[in-house]
Amino acid sequence: MSLTILAQITAADGKAELVRAELEKLVPITRFESGCIQYDLHVDNENPGFFVFYENWESRTHWQTHMSAQHLKDYMEATDGAVKTLVLHEMSKIG
Repeated sequence: MSLTILAQITAADGKAELVRAELEKLVPITRFESGCIQYDLHVDNENPGFFVFYENWESRTHWQTHMSAQHLKDYMEATDGAVKTLVLHEMSKIG
């Protein structure tokens, strides 16, 4: 069964540009990962420090593999202390 992820990232004050740059690096790499159907990054039009990833994966296993990938570890290291909140929602399509 496929899995949809809604990831909400809020940058710490003064860190929006850094977080955005690091998030943008993830997009092309992740789109080539096995099991990735969709991986789209969005920024709030009124709040440049609020980002949302809308993701679709072939399975939860594929997503979990993504979450342990080196490029995600590099992102976490590069944004250490720059992310105020990260909220992940694992979702299933019902219609």
